[in-house]
Amino acid sequence: MESAIIAIFVIGYLAITLEHNLKIDKLIPALAMMAICWAFIAFGIEGFQSWFDSGAHALVENFGSMASDEKMHIMEESLLHHLGKTAEILVFLLGAMTIVEIIDYFDGFATIKDFIKTRSKKRVLWIFAFLAFILSAIIDNLTATIVLISILQKIIGDRNIRIWYAGLIIIAANAGGAWSPIGDVTTTMLWIGNKVSTGKLIGYLFIPSLLCMLVPTFIASFLEPFKGNLPDEETKDDKKPHRFGPTMLYLGLSAIVFVPVFKVVTHLPPYVGMMLSLSVVAIFAELYSNTKFSMSAVGANEGYESESDALSAHHSPVHHSLSKIELPSILFFLGILMAVAALESLGLLFGFADWLKTATPQLGTEMHSGGVSDLVVMLLGVGSAVIDNVPLVAASLGMFTEPMDHELWHFIAFAAGTGGSMLIIGSAAGVVAMGMEKIDFFWYLKKIAWLAFIGFVVGSAAFMVMRTLF
Repeated sequence: MESAIIAIFVIGYLAITLEHNLKIDKLIPALAMMAICWAFIAFGIEGFQSWFDSGAHALVENFGSMASDEKMHIMEESLLHHLGKTAEILVFLLGAMTIVEIIDYFDGFATIKDFIKTRSKKRVLWIFAFLAFILSAIIDNLTATIVLISILQKIIGDRNIRIWYAGLIIIAANAGGAWSPIGDVTTTMLWIGNKVSTGKLIGYLFIPSLLCMLVPTFIASFLEPFKGNLPDEETKDDKKPHRFGPTMLYLGLSAIVFVPVFKVVTHLPPYVGMMLSLSVVAIFAELYSNTKFSMSAVGANEGYESESDALSAHHSPVHHSLSKIELPSILFFLGILMAVAALESLGLLFGFADWLKTATPQLGTEMHSGGVSDLVVMLLGVGSAVIDNVPLVAASLGMFTEPMDHELWHFIAFAAGTGGSMLIIGSAAGVVAMGMEKIDFFWYLKKIAWLAFIGFVVGSAAFMVMRTLF
């Protein structure tokens, strides 16, 4: 039965990685393999000889000799435990996504566009690289990429020029997301799973992540596409900005940044702080929109400075923002995390971790405890460019038992977060950029991948130096 469960997981995993070839959204195989894996566990519970207790991070003693009813009870408790941990991540993401959508409802991100006055290609590159690095640490790398490419489309009309900027934005956004507990889904998973703390994560990864962004951007600034000035023509954007846009931008970003502070002060799970932040932002959003519940829109535009203000007055910004949340991503995370939890519960990941520790050669400095080589973690980073980094990190949570803030967890956060930049399908930021600008897979592989690889190697080397200081 264990072999069948592994086979189901592998088939589902392949379907996820071949999403674009199969023309099937990756959430479908993720949900299917989750349900089938747990169903097979339920059917074959009597035959399993080992069970991994995730709460205690140890195998259950004498599990093989227990009665079937007792085994079923342990399985149900484990399923509930994993669902609770997964729900913490999903509720956190729902709150963050809603705040970002509320900011966008008030056209708050247009404020960033107003900061960009220069037409020098090199200066614009550096501006967007730093914006991606900083924004991704606050609103996550996926959202930062969407926002910045949307701004790019308003200031650069030539797509052939724009896709070069998009490629460097992907590298910078993934680098920025790696050092922040709210910057990338995988980093958030490690943070919520009490594997890394905010202070140590920033201390270990800020400089490696910064170098991972700076080095490729510096090299790219000497390439031909970034020489000279941008054409004077700009795409027309006659939309009148919302008068509360800047206020909601600063309020929303401050609310998201407040979440790690709330966790440190109260020691409550991060999703609690995110719900508090969402409630505060939502209150101001409702007040600023001056919501009116009317049966008719007759005369709706009277008394308002712009059409966008009039629209805000008759639609709840919170309801509108909730309707725009990307639920397929939430369901995908549910499916993949719970499917990995099934392998973890059977003790398969625990055993695989032991094999890795003994079978792989050591590269550079060995971890201070646990015996996990740098090569293993770097291969995980390279692997995240080929397959999704969420299941890789989810698997590592079940494979390794190192304590909180062990350097292993910080290296995993960096490798999984930045390694995906090496292929355009290797990260959520890359996939969304690919869709927004119709970037060709092989164009990215030829033009951008080598820059991402250099940044990944330089950042990894910097991490190996940084960990000796902590």
